[in-house]
Amino acid sequence: MVRRTQVRPSRRRGDGERGAVSAELVLAVPALLVLILLIAQFAIWAHATNIAHAAAAQALSTTRVQGGTVSTGRTEAGEVLSQLGDGPLREPHVTVHRSAEQSSVVITGTASSVVPFLTLPVQARAVGPSERFVAPGAAA
Repeated sequence: MVRRTQVRPSRRRGDGERGAVSAELVLAVPALLVLILLIAQFAIWAHATNIAHAAAAQALSTTRVQGGTVSTGRTEAGEVLSQLGDGPLREPHVTVHRSAEQSSVVITGTASSVVPFLTLPVQARAVGPSERFVAPGAAA
């Protein structure tokens, strides 16, 4: 008697997972690209904030000295911003105040956008005492 063995078609391992890598890539690659763009956007925002702080500090130094004025502080801030901030800092607005006791400079604007529809505000403020001559023996 001859015994017949029944041969079943063999299933390869992982046949049920065909296309899983493609589906994972469709989800993972866009998420990774958005993450990279967000990192770049944060770096540009940080750079724009640093530029605004540098311009505010320089403008304060010019404004608070004896004989300094609001217009010289605004001019100095404009010069620093034109040298440093044409790229990352958009639409800068400079506000300078000087009184007998205190001087302040505020610079506002927005960071250049890498991620569409994401606008990050930038603000820098520098405040310091105004320099003035006080005669010896006079009340400060």
